[in-house]
Amino acid sequence: MRYLFSILFFIISLGGFSQAPNKMSYQAVIRDSSSNIVSNQPVNIKISILNGSPTGNTVYSEIHSKSTNQNGLISLEIGEGSFRTGAIGNIQWSNGPFFIQTE
Repeated sequence: MRYLFSILFFIISLGGFSQAPNKMSYQAVIRDSSSNIVSNQPVNIKISILNGSPTGNTVYSEIHSKSTNQNGLISLEIGEGSFRTGAIGNIQWSNGPFFIQTE
């Protein structure tokens, strides 16, 4: 019985050595320059991940083409966009902090 518990503990503890995901969920409400919600409109969003500070070096970037809903909301997954610079899977997250810049 102790042997069985030892095996189970070992298998469960292996889950602690998991990798960072290659995509992250992101939502935003899109507003125009006058702070009005942009409803039911196509938009392009550039997402960049910056290292070290809000003005740091770009380690990853991509562009998403989405449409807002009636409330101006867009939902996307960082890591699934196009026109990529870098690879999200190659980011060394332990070398952070990292910042997300949206344009």
